[in-house]
Amino acid sequence: MVGTGPKGSISQLARCSIVSYEGDVIYDEYIKPAMPVTDYRTRWSGIRPRDLIKATPYSEARKEILKLLMGKVVIGHAVHNDFKALSYFHPAVLTRDTSKIPLLNVKAGFGEKECVSLKRFTKALFNRDIQNKKGHSSVEDAKATMELYKVVEVEWEKTLLSNSVAS
Repeated sequence: MVGTGPKGSISQLARCSIVSYEGDVIYDEYIKPAMPVTDYRTRWSGIRPRDLIKATPYSEARKEILKLLMGKVVIGHAVHNDFKALSYFHPAVLTRDTSKIPLLNVKAGFGEKECVSLKRFTKALFNRDIQNKKGHSSVEDAKATMELYKVVEVEWEKTLLSNSVAS
């Protein structure tokens, strides 16, 4: 995300990366926000002005992304932020948010209700550092999120299934 509007206060999508279950890159594009960028947030986003020169316009990218997401289980970390940037609502039954799984927190040695960053989870469970270069790599983040999901997939999906049957 980059900032648009006064002092970069409005978050807008500037890059989207989607990986398959196996971690293969399905989509990875720089996206030109609909509004002028006032803060590239390079330290966190990794986005630089040159990245957006030939970027896909937001409206076009949004159509491509939503086409890929339709009817699929979407796995993300604090994925509500991504959906908000897309002005999109994905069905809860098809959404897996690795930032909200007490089971994952416990496996990583954190408190059940603690809000844990992707960086901390990846270090705790895989002893691997991510997001340590100039800004985040959205591909690296997507792959790490998929790996986190796989750690708890069987148990989590069983829980979701039993909860839906009980409802």
